Amino acid sequence: MTLGGPKKRHRATGPSGSGHLSTIAVIDSSLSDKSVAEVNQTRRRTPNTTGAAGSDSSLSDKSVAEVTQTRRRTPSTTGAAGSDSSLSDKSVAEVTQTRRRTPNTTGAAGSDSSLSDKSVAEVTQARRRIPNTTGAAGSNNIFFNDSSTADVILRLFVDTASSTESSSDSRSVDNSPSTSVYLHSDILRRSNYFSALLSDRWMGHSKLDDSDNLFRLNLSVPPTPGSFQSHLTVLELLYTNDFVNTIDSASAALDLLAVALELLFEDCIRSCITFLEAVPWTEEEEKRVLNLIPLMSEEESNELLARISPLREDLCEEMLEGLIHSAIHNYQNTAYVKAFVAKILKDFSSRESAKRVLEKAFNMSLKKVKESLEEYSSPDFRGDHNETEAIQRLNLHKAMTNGKHLLWLVERMIELRVADAAVKEWSEQAAFTADLQRAFRDDAWRNMPPGLPAFMLRCTCKLANAVAAGTILATRPVRRKLVEDWLPVLVACKDNVAATLPINKSLEETFLRIISTLPMSDAQELLQQCLSFSTRNVEDCPHLVTAFNTWFRRAAQPLNQDHGQMRQLHQLTWNFL
Repeated sequence: MTLGGPKKRHRATGPSGSGHLSTIAVIDSSLSDKSVAEVNQTRRRTPNTTGAAGSDSSLSDKSVAEVTQTRRRTPSTTGAAGSDSSLSDKSVAEVTQTRRRTPNTTGAAGSDSSLSDKSVAEVTQARRRIPNTTGAAGSNNIFFNDSSTADVILRLFVDTASSTESSSDSRSVDNSPSTSVYLHSDILRRSNYFSALLSDRWMGHSKLDDSDNLFRLNLSVPPTPGSFQSHLTVLELLYTNDFVNTIDSASAALDLLAVALELLFEDCIRSCITFLEAVPWTEEEEKRVLNLIPLMSEEESNELLARISPLREDLCEEMLEGLIHSAIHNYQNTAYVKAFVAKILKDFSSRESAKRVLEKAFNMSLKKVKESLEEYSSPDFRGDHNETEAIQRLNLHKAMTNGKHLLWLVERMIELRVADAAVKEWSEQAAFTADLQRAFRDDAWRNMPPGLPAFMLRCTCKLANAVAAGTILATRPVRRKLVEDWLPVLVACKDNVAATLPINKSLEETFLRIISTLPMSDAQELLQQCLSFSTRNVEDCPHLVTAFNTWFRRAAQPLNQDHGQMRQLHQLTWNFL
């Protein structure tokens, strides 16, 4: 970039005589004490001899007093460095005394070398009507891209060298490769970038055109769509401060924020960040925010990072736990909520996180079922009989409700193929299955809907099917214990609670398939417990017939005495090779 040169304000001077007011208006919109003194000295040296009747070119004491009061009531809001837009009491007194000593004898028609009361009033009213909204050093009557008052020409050009890819879109934004803007150094200093560029340190490197006393600076623009317009908008915001109407979408805020960060325009940066913090983003806009975060200070980026940066590593698991708990406990239409949470779990990227969350929820629900059943199996009979019966019913209801939740969790774990721990835990429930058998043999169950038995058997069937299908690779001890502990529960349920549950036949077939994977001795012991699977018509239980036929076929195999010798020969051959 070509750096800025020494600052020289461009001044417009008018001819002597009637040009004092125009000179003051062009040089500065406010009258300083020094300017008033110069005007007084000029008037002392140039007596007015025009003498036109009916006109008075001097300010009377009353007029000066009115001007003084007016300017005292109108404080300076321009913020210009090194200038004062109001006349001090001392300056006004000097002007009053000078004008009293200098009689008015001009009166020339069509010209007036002094400021009349009317002219000063018009200047004062004009300044009142034009409020300063820029907050920049300088006067109010300067505008963006105003060539008549500018002292800086900024050339914006596409920096194709900074990108390895050519951008046809950037050419469509601006037909020319560059454009020039007329600006003012006092306004540009609102940007810390331009303030440093126009500072004394870089004066010697600045490019000053002696023909028109203008600084000529260059600023590269990335070859991206809309980049030219974004730079021009930010430059115009240096003059207008109209952030509210300009920043009207997250996309616009991101476009302007990138330029504001480049030019170190703090007011614009704050406005863009404030807008972005308050509105939602699309996925693409979020990526752009992440790309801009490194360019911001920590204070500026905190509000945006709070939305997209996790505070802890386990935040996803905590969220999943909350979703599962809400789906199970907090909604009446649990079917819809559970279906939605099931989709979230299925689409979740981290399988291990989902596994840990589901295992935790599974163990918690299983614990509640076991506790409720224990309270049912060991009731406190010290109270009233009706009260005890009500408590028993409540315990059964708790067990059934948590059994329903347990089934949903088992289905989710099998769907995600993370039910290994659940199968192992389910196979180690000897005490729990004993409580279930006692409860199912209780006469009270005959008058109750078979909710809990159905849920327990369905959980067992889901896990056993996954083991038999190879979805879950369970060890031999786990397979044996799974059948050994839960087969009596199935038998007790058929005999006492719900002999015609559809799940019974399916679970029988699954248990027999698992038994076929066990050693002969284990299968022999477990098959003898399956006789209750038989029906009145032998043809109605082919699964039981097939299981016994398979076992007897294997048991009838002749013992091969040569197996050991064949293994030894094979080992010797392998060692020789």
